[in-house]
Amino acid sequence: MPALLNGLRVLLLEDEVLIAMDVEQLCLDNGAATVKTVRDLAETEAANPALFDIAIVDLRLGGQSTLGFARRLNEMDIPFIFASGYTDIEEIAQEFPGVIFVPKPYSGNDLIDAVAAACRKRSAA
Repeated sequence: MPALLNGLRVLLLEDEVLIAMDVEQLCLDNGAATVKTVRDLAETEAANPALFDIAIVDLRLGGQSTLGFARRLNEMDIPFIFASGYTDIEEIAQEFPGVIFVPKPYSGNDLIDAVAAACRKRSAA
């Protein structure tokens, strides 16, 4: 069976260290070439989204919203998914139609399937 994330460069916005470590390993185990983790909003300014094929975005880093960064990804046509414990997603779904939301706690399979689906959707567009 081919790796679902074969060769992808993944940008991960996650402030929980253990979750970030798990997601990073999960992506690598499923074929990702690299995973760059950003743990606070200030670090997003230094992260060049153009260097990545996909992003996994927690809605809040250190209590601060990441929606501005998600808008930037959208403008740059970089596929991304939301993976968050934040549950009030109606407004987010309206602003980001078609962006997959994976609620925490999630299974590894659900997360990887969502990342692969977001990449496939972009390829089909």
